[in-house]
Amino acid sequence: MRLLASSPLCLAVPGPRLFSSFSNEHSPASVLSASKTVLQSCAGCRFGQRSHGGGSLSIGVSSRRTKHYALDNCVFASMADVSLNPKVSEVPKGEMWSVHKFGGTCMGTTSRIQNVADIVIQDSSERKLIIVSAMSKVTDMMYNLVHKAQSRDDSYTLALDDVYEKHFLTSKELLDGDDLARFLSQLHNDISNLKAMLHAIYIAGHATESFSDFVVGHGEMWSAQMLSYVINKKGRPCTWMDTRDVLIVNPTSSNQVDPDFAESDRRLEKWFARQPPETIIATGFIASTPQNIPTTLKRDGSDFSAAILGALVRARQVTIWTDVDGVFSADPRKVSEAVILRTLSYQEAWEMSYFGANVLHPRTIIPVMKFNIPILIRNIFNLSAPGTMICQQPQKESEESSLETVVKAFATIDHLALVNVEGTGMAGIPGTASAIFGAVKDVGANVIMISQASSEHSICFAVPEKEVKAVSAALQSRFRQALDAGRLSQVEIIHNCSILAAVGQKMASTPGVSATLFDSLAKASINVRAIAQGCSEYNITVVLKQDDCIRALRAAHSRFYLSKTTLAVGIIGPGLIGGTLLNQLRDQAAVLKQNFNIDLRVMGIIGSKTMVLSNLGIDLMRWREIQKESGEKADLEKFVRHVHENHTFPNTVLVDCTADSNVATHYYDWLCNGIHVITPNKKANSGPLDRYLKLRTLQRKSYTHYFYEATVGAGLPIISTLQGLLETGDRILQIEGIFSGTLSYIFNNFNGTRAFSDVVAEAKKAGYTEPDPRDDLSGSDVARKVIILARESGLKLELADIPVRSLVPEQLRACSSAEEFMQQLPNFDGDMSRERNEAESDGEVLRYVGVVDVINNRGVVELKKYKKDHPFAQLSESDNIIAFTTMRYKDQPLIIRGPGAGSEVTAAGVFSDILRLASYLGAPS
Repeated sequence: MRLLASSPLCLAVPGPRLFSSFSNEHSPASVLSASKTVLQSCAGCRFGQRSHGGGSLSIGVSSRRTKHYALDNCVFASMADVSLNPKVSEVPKGEMWSVHKFGGTCMGTTSRIQNVADIVIQDSSERKLIIVSAMSKVTDMMYNLVHKAQSRDDSYTLALDDVYEKHFLTSKELLDGDDLARFLSQLHNDISNLKAMLHAIYIAGHATESFSDFVVGHGEMWSAQMLSYVINKKGRPCTWMDTRDVLIVNPTSSNQVDPDFAESDRRLEKWFARQPPETIIATGFIASTPQNIPTTLKRDGSDFSAAILGALVRARQVTIWTDVDGVFSADPRKVSEAVILRTLSYQEAWEMSYFGANVLHPRTIIPVMKFNIPILIRNIFNLSAPGTMICQQPQKESEESSLETVVKAFATIDHLALVNVEGTGMAGIPGTASAIFGAVKDVGANVIMISQASSEHSICFAVPEKEVKAVSAALQSRFRQALDAGRLSQVEIIHNCSILAAVGQKMASTPGVSATLFDSLAKASINVRAIAQGCSEYNITVVLKQDDCIRALRAAHSRFYLSKTTLAVGIIGPGLIGGTLLNQLRDQAAVLKQNFNIDLRVMGIIGSKTMVLSNLGIDLMRWREIQKESGEKADLEKFVRHVHENHTFPNTVLVDCTADSNVATHYYDWLCNGIHVITPNKKANSGPLDRYLKLRTLQRKSYTHYFYEATVGAGLPIISTLQGLLETGDRILQIEGIFSGTLSYIFNNFNGTRAFSDVVAEAKKAGYTEPDPRDDLSGSDVARKVIILARESGLKLELADIPVRSLVPEQLRACSSAEEFMQQLPNFDGDMSRERNEAESDGEVLRYVGVVDVINNRGVVELKKYKKDHPFAQLSESDNIIAFTTMRYKDQPLIIRGPGAGSEVTAAGVFSDILRLASYLGAPS
């Protein structure tokens, strides 16, 4: 027994817990010595108010007040006040109180503490209760002290010096005179006591939770003291509250406590009777048990402190100050277009925080809900931002039922595994679910979500990935007999899963929410593994592959108009058509974003030799310069991977502006991987029939889109018209048309005044022909368009099945160059002139056409004569014309006419397909 050097009479006796916590290598004498050192060092601190020692019983006598403190198995009681129960005056409660909580970031530096003080002073509330956290990083530093000490790491003394230095320097900058002297005296005493306690922990090699909580709580006390001195210095009287004197909580697990509101209210009354200031600076995070053992409020404890104290005084509002402008509709690190929510209901905030959103811990909301006290989340670094109000659902919002209001936000949980227990023997057997979750409980695993088929054939649930091995072993053991007997078929573990939750008031009672959510996921090629929706109507939860999580989050968020419909675009072939398309995208991008909510981001451009990649989108104002300055070697596989797999945007489209058959062979794989494809390239749809059928079958079965309007009529709506006729039940009889703008131009101008070769040369000079005019005159391009339309009409033809009238003289087909061909072509003008003259004598004109004869299952490309009053004879320049003869349009064919050649109209046709894709993906139509 030792007499402590303190004004009260104190008796200390070593307690059993301290002895048992020390390692066997230390003798009882050294243990006793260590415990005495702790107690001696504590003599100069708040011993009459609180214990700092461990494992002993002390009794103190004080003439001022009665307190009863315990730390683990230590109890400290001052006895003089046992009969001197001070008169309790009732704490004023109600809307005169405003509660503010400032986190560690807000208290991180001298200037920030000054800012906090200014905010407190500017609050015009009659009474203010301010809850503060430890300075930024201090809580981690304090936990590190305990960890080092119990690990017998000598560097804990240096780490404690760092803690002292941080607060010493901060106080020197903030305070002066008597305030600085008082604070530094208290700081010095606290550090001395901590050093002694950490030394005892070092010897023991162990620290109980109570010891650890007691050490860690000093950070909040120092913050509160410094802030109170600063506010006093600014002329506003205030005092600081050690909330361990007021907040009483009952530990329910290693990471959770329940507040004792009745006892806390009684102690608040008692505290207030002694010092009823208008401004109180209270410590967050720390509290006491009913046995007066120091403890903490665990995760997000300072927010919890603010909510409890706000409820105790029935505050008008609790403001949580942080470093963000409010609660976002999704994690802004994953969804750059996430927006700040102005209001959230208590239930919505609860659901969001459960699913990992950076809002508030669910328990923080409970105390204020009871008294309908709103919580306002604001940014201390942006006072102009109004923040997010968490309250009862505002009347205006509760009356609205649009999708934009019922779904407030989206949240995700990663690193999960899905456990699926299934078997026919489960159906109708009482207690199966109880046995499953009993086994899970026995291994201490946390079940995040449960989904069960109504047939009772299977139950699946999500658990953290780190716990699934133990869960699987427990289930295998518990149901070994049922598995062997076949009553259960399997216990399946699906690894690498994530949860996506859509949160909003009254979602289940608003038609179309679930359909819209799942449609957005399907169109982003996201496969859903499990679904759960509670009858509380506050969330819809889906389980999906972790690799798909960010893409799913962005797709869902975009679909509910919380962000723009964003498409990651990859341009293949920046030649004549591709380059024109890029310029059109450049000119229209701002209008699309502003008026149609469509954000097109060109993430890559690849040519035959070089490519350019970007993570956020290429600047289309100078894409040609960028291509020259920072182009790298072309690699199609790398290009596709970059555009699709950077997870920046939920939807990807590759636009193939080449005429390359090799690029076309990749379409199927791209579609399989959820990449949309748009192209004017005819090679895929006119290539081998089996490849075409495979591609179209995949297109019809999936939500991935394949658009190719520009393959036949450039910017003319030929494919969409044909598909519309077929989808509405019409029957195609014949399709006949002038499909080549080049050959249309040639025969419109071949009127007898000039030789055929001269007209071809003129068309080449005007840019209507390919570099080698034989590519146009051969008719192969028209044949590909004919085969595309034939296949769209249901005919199963190969390109070789189409007879083609070539306009290239047979003797010139082997010319080594286009120049040689053009030089030799005049030698054959006579043949074309004779045909033209024959037609002229019959009152007809020559036109190069393609025909799909559906009735006879054939196609042909030929030079055909038409009367001068026929629509095909009325064309000018490079116009195309297509006539659909169907059961509905039998007597008078449906005719489409317009420009059919040129980079501008072809690029416009491709652009139109891009906008159609955006519309399918959720953009307003």
